[in-house]
Amino acid sequence: MDKIFLNNLKIDTIIGIHDWERELKQTLHFNLEIDWDIRLAAASDNIADTLDYGAIAQTIVEFVEHSSYQLIEALAEDLCTLLLSNYPIPKLKLSLSKPVALHGNNIAMIVIERPA
Repeated sequence: MDKIFLNNLKIDTIIGIHDWERELKQTLHFNLEIDWDIRLAAASDNIADTLDYGAIAQTIVEFVEHSSYQLIEALAEDLCTLLLSNYPIPKLKLSLSKPVALHGNNIAMIVIERPA
């Protein structure tokens, strides 16, 4: 299966369990790996024959900017459900990371894979 990647999508939103996290927007980083057969689009050179990753990116931005989750796990799960229900994606792998203040500047990241 071919893959379409959408990497380093940065979106500001409210996320976290601590009081200070509920007051300030944080920048989340998204990477997607989408299974997709590109042969038809390669032969036709027509956007109608492929997955419109611009539309997918816009869907992600709109959803995340208007969200207010406590856990990145919940956000990732709901985002995958939304994308799989709105686009004919056979399989999706989503990486989501957020900054954390553990010992300096660190990143917490999760990766989930979901079939359609």
